[in-house]
Amino acid sequence: MEAFSNDGYFNMELLRFTTCGSVDDGKSTLIGRLLYDSKSIFEDQMEALEESSRLRGDGEVDLAHLTDGLRAEREQGITIDVAYRYFATPKRKFIIADTPGHVQYTRNMVTGASTADLAIILIDARLGVQIQSKRHAFIASLLGIPHLLVAINKMDLMDYSEKVYNDVIESFTQFSERLDIHDITFIPISALNGDNVVDRSESMPWYSGSTVLHHLETVHIASDRNLVDVRFPVQYVIRPDLNFRGYAGRVESGVIRAGDAITVLPSMKETKIKSIETFEGSIAEAFASQSVTICLEDEIDISRGDMLVRSGNMPKVTKRFEAMISWMHETSMKTGGKYILRHTTRDVQVFVQDLHYRVNMENLHREEVAEFALNDIGKVTLKTAASIFIDPYKENRGTGSFILIDPASKITVAAGIIRKAVDHQVLKSYHAQVSPNVVRHPDAVGRTERELLLGQKGVCLWFTGLSGSGKSTIANALCSSLHRDGRYVVVLDGDNIRHGLCGDLAFDDASREENIRRISEVAKLFIENGAIVLTAFISPFIADRDKARSLMGEDFIEVFVDCPIETCRQRDPKGLYAKADSGQIKDFTGIDSPYEVPPNPEIQIKTDEATIEASIQALKDHIFDRLS
Repeated sequence: MEAFSNDGYFNMELLRFTTCGSVDDGKSTLIGRLLYDSKSIFEDQMEALEESSRLRGDGEVDLAHLTDGLRAEREQGITIDVAYRYFATPKRKFIIADTPGHVQYTRNMVTGASTADLAIILIDARLGVQIQSKRHAFIASLLGIPHLLVAINKMDLMDYSEKVYNDVIESFTQFSERLDIHDITFIPISALNGDNVVDRSESMPWYSGSTVLHHLETVHIASDRNLVDVRFPVQYVIRPDLNFRGYAGRVESGVIRAGDAITVLPSMKETKIKSIETFEGSIAEAFASQSVTICLEDEIDISRGDMLVRSGNMPKVTKRFEAMISWMHETSMKTGGKYILRHTTRDVQVFVQDLHYRVNMENLHREEVAEFALNDIGKVTLKTAASIFIDPYKENRGTGSFILIDPASKITVAAGIIRKAVDHQVLKSYHAQVSPNVVRHPDAVGRTERELLLGQKGVCLWFTGLSGSGKSTIANALCSSLHRDGRYVVVLDGDNIRHGLCGDLAFDDASREENIRRISEVAKLFIENGAIVLTAFISPFIADRDKARSLMGEDFIEVFVDCPIETCRQRDPKGLYAKADSGQIKDFTGIDSPYEVPPNPEIQIKTDEATIEASIQALKDHIFDRLS
C-alpha cells in the first residue's frame, strides 16, 4: 500500500460508516476483509487472530473476529455490541461501526448509525432482502444517512450469478422508493473470498462498477455537513482564575470565527466572540464537529445547556415537537409517559402527548397503536417542561436528535429525531413589556411608610403544586388566620384571576407564561404597598417561577404544596382529572403536561400527611420574622 506522511494523515477527510443488515449476512467478515486486504491490521493483531482460530479448530483464519470484542461474540459467531474500528488509506481516514443484526439489538444499530456519513447494508444473496434488512434501511433513512451502499454478499455461494444480483436490486429498489435516501449504490461481493471488496473480482466479469473500498474512498461527503447554521451548545464553563472565562463544547454545525456576533440562548444577550481556544492554542475559526472553548467579549451569565448561535440565524425555541423515535426498552411507551429528554447538552423533563403511529417494517405502512413495544419505530408528539432549541433533523443532525432516559433507572429507552416544532416562541426579555412613551411616576408615600403604618413587611408566599394538592385551601386558611392576627393579607387564586385579569388567556404554554407574568406584576404591586400576598397557582414550570422570584427578589417565598398525583386524583374537587383522562381537557398538568418539582423551595408542605392546622402553623412560624 502506498505510504503517506503523518501531516497528510491529519489533514485527510474522515468518513464515518456503519455496517448493518440481518444476522449472518457477513458484516464482520466484510470489515475484516477490508482491514486485511488494505493492510490495516497490525502484526500482533494478526498473530492473535491466527492463534484464536487455531484454538477453535478453524481450518483458516476467520477475519470476522477482528471486530468481535466480546467473548460472547466470539463464542457465538455473532455481533452483540457496536464494534468501532479505525483505519486509513492514502485517500481517506475511516471510522467503522459494526452493528449487530439481531432484532433485539436494534438499539445498538441506531447508536452506531447515528453519526454515520454512509451505511453499508449487507444482504445475503441466498436469502434476498429480509425484514431486518428493511428495518436497518428504514433506520438509515430515518437518521438522515445521505449515502447507502447495498452489498450483496455471498455471491460465491450463488455461483456469482448476475441474475441473483439483479433480483436483489429489483427487490430492494421497490422497497427503497419509499425511503428518503437519494444515493444508493449496489455492489456484488464475497466478503469471505474478497471479491469486489478491495480488489476487483475476476469471477464477476459482468460487473463493471466500483469495489467497496474504492466507493468508500471516493463518495462525496463534503457537502453533507451543515456549515451555515451556527449551533454551539455549552457543555462546561471553564473558570480557572479571575482572568479567564471560557465556554467549552462542540460545534454542532456551522463555522464560527473570532469577531463574529453571536446571541446567547435563552437569555437573548448579544456579544461577540473574543477568541477560540483549543488545547494547542488559539485558532481563527472552528467548524462542525470540532470541540473548542469560546471566550466572549462581554461578561454574560451562561451555563451548561445554553446555546450560542449566530445573531439573525436562530433555531426554533419550543416546548412541543413531533419526532420519529426508535423504542429501545422492554417496558412499552404509552401516552402520558414521563421521561428525561437529553438534547445536545440540555436535560429536561418530557411528557408523551401523542403516539401517532407505528411503522410496519415489512411494508412501511402506518399502524395506529396504543403503545410502542421494543424495537418499534413511529411518530410521537413530545412536550418538554422547559424550552429547548431545535432544528429539524434534516437540516441539522446535532440539534435535531435526542435520547429519552427513564428517570428512575437512568436507562436510555429511546432515540429520536425531530421533524418539526408543533409551536414555537420568540424569545424576549421577561421585563421587556413596557408601553411606549411612558415614564414611571414616583409614589408620594413610599413602601417603608406603608409598612410602618401596617406594622408588617410586604412579602409573597408563592404556593405551587398539582391541581387538587390543596394550594387554595391552605392559602385561604392561612389568610383567615393572619387576618385574625390583624395582618393585611391578599389572596391571588388561579381560578379567580382567570375570571377577570387573565380571562383572555388560554392554557397553552405561552398563555400560562403570560398568566404567571401578570400575577407576578400584581403581586409585586401589593408587596410594595405592604401587603402579605398569597398566590395559589399550579405554575408548573421552574423557569416561570424563577422569573417571578427575580421580579420580587427577597420578598418571594416558594411554598411547594407536595401531594402525590394519586391522592390529587382521588380528591379531584373540580372533576378536572376525570375530564383530562377522557380527553376533554388537553395539556392538563400531571396528565399530558409536565409539572417541574421545585428543587429548593423555602417551604414544603405534604398535604397527604399534615393537617391544615399543622400546615398553617408551619407557615406562620417560617414567616414570623418577615411580618414584624
